[in-house]
Amino acid sequence: MTKLTTEELEFVRENAEQLFSNAEVAAAMDQIAVEITRDLSTRNPVVLAVMNGGMVPAAMLLDRLHFPLEIDYIHLTRYGDLTTGGEIEWIRRPSKKIAGRTVLLIDDLLDHGVTLQSAIDACVETGADEVFTAVLLVKSVLNRRGLAVTDYFGLTAPDRYVFGSGMDYKNYWRNCPGIFALKDND
Repeated sequence: MTKLTTEELEFVRENAEQLFSNAEVAAAMDQIAVEITRDLSTRNPVVLAVMNGGMVPAAMLLDRLHFPLEIDYIHLTRYGDLTTGGEIEWIRRPSKKIAGRTVLLIDDLLDHGVTLQSAIDACVETGADEVFTAVLLVKSVLNRRGLAVTDYFGLTAPDRYVFGSGMDYKNYWRNCPGIFALKDND
C-alpha cells in the first residue's frame, strides 16, 4: 500500500467535482428520516451502521429519528484502501440481539449492491425478522450484482467514484461536507 501525502490528498479534493452541497445532503437526510419514521417508528428497530462508510450518514440520520430504537454496527468491506471493490471481508458481524427484530441497515451508498446484500444476508442468518436498508446515495449502475434497490435513499448520481458525507477516497475525505466525484477514475 502506497502512503498518500497530504499534498496528493489536497490535490484530489481540490480537483474533484462537487455533485451535492452539504445543504442538499441535509435535505436528503430530512426526507429519508420522514420515510423511515412513517414506516418503522412503531417497530422498535435495531439500527445498524455499516462501517465505515455508513458512520456519517447514520449519525446524520439518527439525529432526525425521534422514536425508540437501538443502535449497533457491523463492519464489512470490499474496498479497503482501494477505489475498486474486491471480495467481502467481514470485520464485525451482526450481534445476536437482532434475532426476532426489525433491522435498519444504514450505509453511505448503493453501487453494485454486493456489500449491502451480504449485510442483509448476515442479518437474516442471525435471525432478524425483517431487514430494511437506507443509503444516502444511489449510483446509476447497470446490472447490479447484489442488492438492486434500497428501501430508503436520498440522492442519485452517475456511476463515478464519489467521496464525502461518509464515502471515502482511499480511506480519506469521508469528512468532506457534501458529495464529490473524481474527474477521472483515479
